[in-house]
Amino acid sequence: MVQLVGVAVLMGSGLISGVFFAVAVSVLPALNAMTPDRYLQAHSLLGQGYHPTMPLLVNATLVADIVLAVAAPSATIRSLLITSIVGIVVVEAVSHLCNVPLNKVVRGTDADAVPVNWQDPRPRWRMWHMIRTVAALVVLLLNSLAITFAN
Repeated sequence: MVQLVGVAVLMGSGLISGVFFAVAVSVLPALNAMTPDRYLQAHSLLGQGYHPTMPLLVNATLVADIVLAVAAPSATIRSLLITSIVGIVVVEAVSHLCNVPLNKVVRGTDADAVPVNWQDPRPRWRMWHMIRTVAALVVLLLNSLAITFAN
């Protein structure tokens, strides 16, 4: 059973970091190249695919990591998993407290009537996204090490 949870943790943390990495290296440069009206339209469309999939995936990975930490065969592996749990919490906190509020601002802006004094959220959104991407990559590394050492 623990091995199956380990597979779930690796799949979850791999998918999370992979999605965030793809957004960072491909989606964000494309969005940054767009005019404000096109950006607002594209952002709205892209966001539909991430919700509720990403929050569910992050929460499921968090729960699986907690299960593994409780069942860890050594203090070293438990420490790696607890640090990974902290990393997932960072991903969740940055998402909910930083990226999601910016997403709401973007969704609340009419793409057909962008205000003259519109404050472009893309630089802040990118900064927060990069922080959670690094956290997700660290989580994947820690989970990989913990599972490798456990076997």
